[in-house]
Amino acid sequence: MDTKPNTDTDTDTDAETNPDTNPETNAGADAGSAAVGRRSLLGGAAALGLGSVAFGATAQAAGAPSRARPEGGRFQGKSVLVTGGTSGIGRAAAKAFAREGAHVGFCGRRAELGRQVEREIRDAGGEATYLQADVRVDAQVRAFVDRVASRYGGIDVAFNNAGIGGGKLPHEMSVDEWDDIQATNARGVFLSVKYEIPHMLRAQRGVIICTSSSAAEQARPNGAAYTASKRAVQGLVKSAALAYGPKGIRINALLPGTTDTPFVRPPGIPDADWAGYKQAWGPLNVDGLERMADPEEIARAVLGLASDDFPYMTGASITVDGGSTAGRKMVQPNTA
Repeated sequence: MDTKPNTDTDTDTDAETNPDTNPETNAGADAGSAAVGRRSLLGGAAALGLGSVAFGATAQAAGAPSRARPEGGRFQGKSVLVTGGTSGIGRAAAKAFAREGAHVGFCGRRAELGRQVEREIRDAGGEATYLQADVRVDAQVRAFVDRVASRYGGIDVAFNNAGIGGGKLPHEMSVDEWDDIQATNARGVFLSVKYEIPHMLRAQRGVIICTSSSAAEQARPNGAAYTASKRAVQGLVKSAALAYGPKGIRINALLPGTTDTPFVRPPGIPDADWAGYKQAWGPLNVDGLERMADPEEIARAVLGLASDDFPYMTGASITVDGGSTAGRKMVQPNTA
C-alpha cells in the first residue's frame, strides 16, 4: 500500500506527526509548501500549617480561577479560540469545547471546510464561528483574534494549533521551504500569542495552549525543519509563561504523537486497508500503546489542560504520544 503523505492540505489544521513516517501537520499546498512530513509539587499546605484561607488568597492573587464550575459543561459560556480548526485535532477540539458549553471561534484557510465544521457544531446545539485566516499573515491573525474577542466578549482559552511539516533532509530542502515551516509553526504561534495576550491581560486571566509535537523530543533524520519549529514553540511557551503568569495567564505546550487524521492518512485508501496499515504501524512505532491516537483523544487532553483542574500548571510541555518518546524496547541480536 502506498502511504505517501497527502499534500493537498492547508496550513490551518493540526500538526502532530513523525517526520520519518507520515505527516501529523498540514502542508499549505496553495502556498507551495513542502510535502508534509512526520510529528507538581503537590500541595503541602496542611503539613506546613497553611490554612485554606491563606492558600486561597495566594492562589487568587496569582490569578488562579476562583469561579465554581458552571452547570452544563466545564466551559459553559466561556470564549474559546482555535487556530487550525477545520480538520484533525483542531476540528476535534473545536467540537469538544462546544459540547462543553464554550463559544468557539476558529480559523483556517479552507473556507468550505470551515463552514462545514461550523454547521456541524451548530447543528449539534453548540455555538461556533468560523473565520478564514492564515496564521502566517500578521494582519489576518490580529483580525481573527480581535473578531473572536469582540463577538464573544473576550478570550478565556486559546488553542494555537495550526502548523505544517516538511519531510526533507537539510541539504535537499530549499530556503523557502524552511522559511515556510518556521513562519507557520513558530511565527504563527507567536502572532497568535501576541494578539491574544492583550485581551487576557484586560481580564487578568486566561489559558493558552500551543501545539508542539512529540517530534520536538524525538527527532527524525528528515525532520530538521519541523523539529526546530516545534522546539521553538516550547521555548516561546516557557518564556511567555514566566512573563504572564503573575497576570493570571497560564501557557502550556501540548506535544501530541502521531494521530489518525485526514492529514496523516493518504487519500483514496479504503478503510480496510488503512485499518490494516495502522494495525501494523502501531507496534513498530509506538512502544507504549502500540497504536496511533484518535484526534478526539488529543482533544480531551487539550480540554483538560484548559480547564480549571490544572490551576498551578504553566510553562509545561505535556506529551500525549502513547509512550513513543518514553523509550524503545530492547531488541537482542540473533547470534544463533
